[in-house]
Amino acid sequence: MRAGLNRTDQSLNTPHAAPATIVFDGVCLLCNGWVKFLLRHDRRARYRFAAMQGQAGRALLQQHGLDPDDPLSFLLVNHSGAWSDSDALVRVLAGLGGLWRFAAVCGGVVHDSAWLTRYRVSPHRA
Repeated sequence: MRAGLNRTDQSLNTPHAAPATIVFDGVCLLCNGWVKFLLRHDRRARYRFAAMQGQAGRALLQQHGLDPDDPLSFLLVNHSGAWSDSDALVRVLAGLGGLWRFAAVCGGVVHDSAWLTRYRVSPHRA
């Protein structure tokens, strides 16, 4: 699902683009693992992170029409627009480049099923 206003899409691979921001659930250990994964594989420093429980994360979610108190919210914001849920995941993986572009093809399906069940299978930080 595309969040907020629709704007012309431009690739995350633009050489001098400002880093994109990923808003994630900071109390979900699975989500924190996702962030650690991205930090390891984001060799070009394309992404910055904001927990949805923090001031910046809440503001970005609200700005793009998402509920900052809904732990299912996941948002990617870059210079050309904002995306949520599986659309965001696909764009993040594609932005890593290389073989991750291929993983992006099935990433949306995996995201939709895993994201909805993560609170049942993943411990949370208090």
